[in-house]
Amino acid sequence: MRYAVLGTGEVGRTLAGRLLELGHEVTLGSRSADNPVAAEWATAAAGRAHAGTFADAAAAGEVVVNAVGGRVALEALEAAGAEHLAGKVLVDVSNPLAFEDGQPRLDPVESDSVGERIQRAFPHARVVKTLNTVNCRVMVDPGRVPGEHQVFVCGADARAKEHVRALLGEFGWPAGRVLDLGGIRAARALEMYLPLWLALFGRFGDADFNIEVRRPG
Repeated sequence: MRYAVLGTGEVGRTLAGRLLELGHEVTLGSRSADNPVAAEWATAAAGRAHAGTFADAAAAGEVVVNAVGGRVALEALEAAGAEHLAGKVLVDVSNPLAFEDGQPRLDPVESDSVGERIQRAFPHARVVKTLNTVNCRVMVDPGRVPGEHQVFVCGADARAKEHVRALLGEFGWPAGRVLDLGGIRAARALEMYLPLWLALFGRFGDADFNIEVRRPG
């Protein structure tokens, strides 16, 4: 498959690198065509790795991964172009995090979510929220954390979620540990998990952890 990964930070580069390892073609997108981080990544990876603007990446990709921060996601996707997103699976792994006075803040929160805002702004994209509840290294290598811990998906398009579940399987997430929470509105709950994740990170001192949901029987 041809993937567009929007965002040159650690999350974007980690996802893009793993997709390359799995044999996919990846274009890493950024705000400018001469972004040095994206250019260095593409040069080092070579072969099926490319770099370009958000629009270049989205146009080239069959699937688009939003790996920019949640608070700038709409801006990045607008730069990517609605015409390059229409009909495509759009995987949103972002969180609406900012720090104010040294404290983490979420915006939007509770009554809205980044996932929903993306779906409203780009109604012809097939938005699936996933992976935002774990560190990027755990995203692509769940075996870093022992046990039957889970990852979640939500979105309005059932076939898009099937595609994302298959991608998660390539990353190493067994099908039984991918929990479908329903429509895109569930992105609110997934994004509101972040403060707890940050508290756990502070408690453990590293990001190699996840949660496991257990039921009777």
